[in-house]
Amino acid sequence: MWLDTGSYRSQVTRTPLTSYYDVARHGILQVTGDDNYGRKLVIFSSCLMPPSHQLNHHHLLQYLMYTLDQYVESDYTVVYFHHGLRSNNKPSLHWLRNAYREFDRKYKKNLKALYVVHPTNFIRIIWNIFQPLISHKFGKKLTYVNYLAELRDHLSCDQLLIPPDVLRHDERLRAAQKGGPHPSSKTPPPRPPLPTQQFGVSLQYIVEKNQGVMIPPVMSQTVSYLKDKGLQTEGIFRRSARVQLIKDVQKLYNQGKPVVFEQYGDIHVPAVILKTFLRELPEPLLTFPLYHQIQDIVRVESSLRVTTCKSILESLPEHNYMVLKYLLCFLNMVSQQSIVNKMSPSNLACVFGVNLSWPSQGSVSLTSLTPLNIFTEILIEHYHTVFSSRCPQAEVLP
Repeated sequence: MWLDTGSYRSQVTRTPLTSYYDVARHGILQVTGDDNYGRKLVIFSSCLMPPSHQLNHHHLLQYLMYTLDQYVESDYTVVYFHHGLRSNNKPSLHWLRNAYREFDRKYKKNLKALYVVHPTNFIRIIWNIFQPLISHKFGKKLTYVNYLAELRDHLSCDQLLIPPDVLRHDERLRAAQKGGPHPSSKTPPPRPPLPTQQFGVSLQYIVEKNQGVMIPPVMSQTVSYLKDKGLQTEGIFRRSARVQLIKDVQKLYNQGKPVVFEQYGDIHVPAVILKTFLRELPEPLLTFPLYHQIQDIVRVESSLRVTTCKSILESLPEHNYMVLKYLLCFLNMVSQQSIVNKMSPSNLACVFGVNLSWPSQGSVSLTSLTPLNIFTEILIEHYHTVFSSRCPQAEVLP
């Protein structure tokens, strides 16, 4: 069998699937949910690259492009862990030049940030060598990150699959730092939530502080606005919004102040806020206990998957079920406008799957994305069947 990547244009254009799996098994590349601003998060770990004689770098490039092809239509972020790149596993300058050329505008346009973690002089030298080829606009997307603690300003390190070698290297760098306090590698203890807090608190907390309202205000308000104004927006939920704007809106919600989306003039603001709310729940909407059942959906015969999904949801707590049904009812509406907005159930699943379920330890690996997306796509496409048997007494729908 062959994987058609449509590229290495100057070389072979098809890669055997066995070679694709050979690259994938090393875990060099991972897609682990979204960053703090609703952008898909792609992780590249140099320390997981085997010696060059054990890895075909041409196949590696094909695999990188094949993986990114699934996400480049949306805004995305890349985190590159540089530690572990050694003389015996380092790609050649010729390969790097070809790789940069292969990643044409399609890949660069929606790349919003590139974080290079633990940069060395080698990285800076390479950057200077290639600078004549790199546009000023692309160069502005690059951020050097010297310590993992600095990365937390931009994304949640808890959802990253950080290799142990990188964690140990970060500890050594901090221990060797001289003068002044060492930057902490641990997240500071959380402050007690405000009574009006909406982000980062449990569904139960929100219900108790909002006079028993079952649908969190963030969800009801974003869904209501998007239902009226955004159903025909092409690529809705695939685009990010200005970082400071998202922070400002979150702050308003957490302080219990009114949010008027109309004044921001950007339909993607409520879309990002909705995804951010789901992602920052302490426990995913589909709960931790259901994670492994969801992962097993790929083992179920295709004709039985809708029934299986329906059965899995039966074990959800009542409140989670109500909120999930509310959300999926709306996403089903979005998918019905896919001819205009280009957001089919499959495309919506790629966006929302990682925001509805994740494991209690670690984050969603690249191999775990497929079953998660399949499960979410079924919930969206077969909404009326999956949610037909359970009608909570206090049910609310968009």
